[in-house]
This record gives sequence, C-alpha cells and structure tokens, in this order.
Amino acid sequence: MATNNKTRADKNSGDIIETEPRSRFALTKINFILMAIAGFVILTGFLLMLGGSTTVESFNPDIFSTRRIVVGPTIAFLGFIFMGVAIVFRPRKK
Repeated sequence: MATNNKTRADKNSGDIIETEPRSRFALTKINFILMAIAGFVILTGFLLMLGGSTTVESFNPDIFSTRRIVVGPTIAFLGFIFMGVAIVFRPRKK
C-alpha cells in the first residue's frame, strides 16, 4: 500500500507543517481474504439449515434434526463473529 507523507509550509508564519501519513485503503489484502473465508463459513451454516418442510398430508421429522437446529445456526453465528474479527484485524508491521 502506498503512503502519502507530504510536508507543506504555512504561508503566514513560514513554519513547516508535516501531515500524517495516509494509506489508500483501510483494509489490507489479508482482511479481504479473511472476510471471504468468513463469508464461506456463513454460507455453509445457512446451507446446513436447508431441507424439506412438513406438508399438510405428511409430517417430516427431519425439520427437527440436530443439523438443522443446532449445527447450522452455530456455524453461521461463528462465521458472523469471524467476519467481525476479519474486519478489525490489523497485521503486524515489519
């Protein structure tokens, strides 16, 4: 990432004022990679919750399976937590 660190002279007093270095993007490449992984985990959680439903003629006991009411929502929730971590993650400076 390119940084912009410029100095300028104050016109009235002639003092040199240094501006803060600014990076172009708030998030780095690793943040976007982690966010993509988190999105995949969230999608996996939602896919685990999919399944057939009960009709008027027949009852489908699969709607109460552990995969659909415990595992899927837990994985999706952990994916959302990981998404928050991926956004605020800051790599160490070398």
